[in-house]
Amino acid sequence: MNVFRSNKNIYAQIIDDVEGVTLVSASTLDSAVSDGNKTEQAAGVGKLVAERASKKNIKKVVFDRGGYLYHGRVQALADAARENGLEF
Repeated sequence: MNVFRSNKNIYAQIIDDVEGVTLVSASTLDSAVSDGNKTEQAAGVGKLVAERASKKNIKKVVFDRGGYLYHGRVQALADAARENGLEF
């Protein structure tokens, strides 16, 4: 699972490195992510990507924080993904 964080949005993708294909993705631009502050939106993205992964029977991923520090929005996304069934 790769995470990209911009000043306004946060994106998460589950990528198959062997095939080079994105299997699941979610971002704050999705209409399913509710309003709130940036940390709450990041948690919504984590929940959404975990739900979409479970529909495709993906349970274990490797978390790639993309060089961002593990706190704030990145941590909120990771915690929400774990709470909703992803293992990493």
